[in-house]
Amino acid sequence: METPLITNDAVVFGLLMAILAAIFITSHSDKPGWKKFYRFVPSLLLCYFVPSIFTTLGVISPDGSSLYHVASRYLLPASLILLTLSIDLKAIMNLGWKAVVMFFAGTTGIIIGGPLALLIVGAVNPDIVGGAGPDEVWRGLATVAGSWIGGGANQTAMYETFQPSDTLFSAMITVDIIVANIWMAFLLYGAGISDKVDSWFKADSSAIEALKKSVADYQASIAKVTSLVDLTKIAAIAFIIVALGHIVGDFMNPFIEENFPGLRKLSLNSQFFWIIVVATIGGFALSFTKHRELEGAGASKIGSLFLYILVMTIGMKMDLGAFADVPGFFVIGFIWIIIHVIILLGVGKLIKAPFFFTAVGSQANVGGAASAPIVASAFSPALAPVGVLLAVLGYGVGTFGALLCGWIMQAIS
Repeated sequence: METPLITNDAVVFGLLMAILAAIFITSHSDKPGWKKFYRFVPSLLLCYFVPSIFTTLGVISPDGSSLYHVASRYLLPASLILLTLSIDLKAIMNLGWKAVVMFFAGTTGIIIGGPLALLIVGAVNPDIVGGAGPDEVWRGLATVAGSWIGGGANQTAMYETFQPSDTLFSAMITVDIIVANIWMAFLLYGAGISDKVDSWFKADSSAIEALKKSVADYQASIAKVTSLVDLTKIAAIAFIIVALGHIVGDFMNPFIEENFPGLRKLSLNSQFFWIIVVATIGGFALSFTKHRELEGAGASKIGSLFLYILVMTIGMKMDLGAFADVPGFFVIGFIWIIIHVIILLGVGKLIKAPFFFTAVGSQANVGGAASAPIVASAFSPALAPVGVLLAVLGYGVGTFGALLCGWIMQAIS
């Protein structure tokens, strides 16, 4: 792989922040041209897509960079804490059963979609889905199933279970990242036209609107001029809980590996899993204390900024030029995700679920805890915790769903 133009993480981060600032400034501009542009292109979508252009052009590269790791391990859990700080838990519970149904519809779409995509592509070109031993394509696709139902920990579990070759696994990681991120781009765009989709679904989104209003009303009731003391408290609370998450993760990983290896099937040996769980529980716990009043000093705004920075680093991982390397595998990936979408939209139409549940149910599977809150916050920052809760559910079912998908693909092959 060619060396990118910029290799210094500090310089790359400065570039990403310059892009982020430019998007924020133009998206809040009063100029008619910008207003018209952002009416059709969500700002969050640009935050995700523009860095990918720089990666594709070879200006920057995720290889050898620590930015995504830092953003996902430090800023993501901190943002989850700050976004859940003032959440109305009762209002979240009032969202009802449709959110869970749409999540499992997405899971079903992944389990069924992989084998169907394998059959379709194999019927057209058997060479693409062939291979022998560790290079059997189904082995690599099983790792994609792990990623698309739970996340990186589930993907690793599938890698250890089905043992694809390193070359095949590397190709599948590329397919996973590119296809999943392109789908996320569609979801971010869909968030901007969710009213039209809800109208088509004939969906009742009143509970979602009630939650958004509840959070907005609370923010307005405690708003105040932010002081340095407030900002320090916000940062301290967020990163102390993040630290606790890392402590728990560092302890649970070897403890489970040594004493309860069977729990690896639930991805409970993943440090990242425990970081997200501790951050989520910590944020909800704070919502029952006086610390929730830090929302008046802008806690959720800081959390949203952290989330936007994470989006930039995720976008940086998408190199559109990778299509040329393994085109056949990308065909499988796109057919797979299309089947997932068809099942999601079909179930959503059947039960008249708001598009928010469709989008977050999908991303909680395909993107996991790192990006489900991003899609949820595209609808409203108040809804980010819903994405987190469904993504955590994905960790629990991801390995079992991916195993089933892998076994079906093995039988087909």
